[in-house]
Amino acid sequence: MELAYFLVTCAAVLANAGIAAADLAKAPFVLANSGEVGVPPLWIPPLALLKAAGAAGLVLGLLGLRPLGTAAAVGLVLFYAGAVVVHVRARVLHNIAFPGFFLALAAGALALAVLR
Repeated sequence: MELAYFLVTCAAVLANAGIAAADLAKAPFVLANSGEVGVPPLWIPPLALLKAAGAAGLVLGLLGLRPLGTAAAVGLVLFYAGAVVVHVRARVLHNIAFPGFFLALAAGALALAVLR
């Protein structure tokens, strides 16, 4: 169980750190996707900081601050559940797998954190 928790949480950390970096760098695919679902460009940096904070919290959870890691996983689950809702409401379903994938990683990290 510990190995599964470690691997899934590390995957969630890497994925969230990577997308936060892409958001902060204003990567063209980020701007295109955000525009398509109606997220203003001004919101991208604060949303990126939330993703980065979630990744940092997961790392701290791995380092022994378990309640913080669990809280970070809860925050990321809520964040990506909201992203899926935004995609559905905007009827942008061709790329819903991306927020779905991030949601699955966060949910996996949360479930394994609670079960350990």
